Amino acid sequence: MERIWKPNATVAAIIERDGKFLLVEEHTDEGVRYNQPAGHLDDGESLPEACARETLEETAWHFNPAALVGIYQWGPATRPELTYLRFAFSGTLGEFEAGRTLDDGIIRAVWKTPAEIEAEQALHRSPLVWRCVQDYLAGRRYPLDLIRYYAKL
Repeated sequence: MERIWKPNATVAAIIERDGKFLLVEEHTDEGVRYNQPAGHLDDGESLPEACARETLEETAWHFNPAALVGIYQWGPATRPELTYLRFAFSGTLGEFEAGRTLDDGIIRAVWKTPAEIEAEQALHRSPLVWRCVQDYLAGRRYPLDLIRYYAKL
């Protein structure tokens, strides 16, 4: 039987405040790594909804996606069977839920400058972490209506 290949649809929040970006420090198979608040698209939700949900679950911050920064395709060399399609969003940071339990594997949310993020690339979960920050800093923003969502009927 032929194996059906299917990429993993993921979302990431590119959140900047006072010259720093919100990242998560998390446990991975490769050890402790940094990533944007990110995760997989769940059944029945739009990409912006997934991004808002993942940000809250991983950082305890509410987030309202307002623009698409970019769409990225990446497959880790150590796992050739995997391909990720990342939809990265920028937007508005909302309220913080103090005391909220973060997702399993998340150690903490942390704010880092672009210089710190660039210097720590060896500790990133993927090369997309720095690339998304670079694209955000370059002013890449696309309207959300570029993405058409059709709910299940």
